Amino acid sequence: MSRRAYPTDLTDQEWAVLEPIVPHPKSGGRPAEHSRREIINGITYVLRSGCAWRLMPHDLPPWPTVYDYFRQWRIDGTWEHINAVLREKLRISLGREAEPSAAIIDSQTVKTTEKGGRAAMTPARKSRDANDIF
Repeated sequence: MSRRAYPTDLTDQEWAVLEPIVPHPKSGGRPAEHSRREIINGITYVLRSGCAWRLMPHDLPPWPTVYDYFRQWRIDGTWEHINAVLREKLRISLGREAEPSAAIIDSQTVKTTEKGGRAAMTPARKSRDANDIF
């Protein structure tokens, strides 16, 4: 990197874990202009700072390029795959099974009235006429 690092940039250790998971450039066609690490650094900058894509600093890859990769990876399931791999690695490092053995399903109960139709509705109030006030 020929720029100063942002706090959101990947460390060498983080990149070593992510590099095998992040899709490599496709063969053929034009060579990639920006490294995958810099693309990820641009994505993490926007996600952590909460800024708009267009407000990305100019020393990161151009925002349309970073956004395009973010969107493409969201659509093709790359982010879900990265999350699954990282979750498995974390669980194994904690001495647990790679996959959880139980799931918690939570649902909210929506309470309704016993009555239905017009009886359940609150009647509208009549507005006062200006002559009734004075």
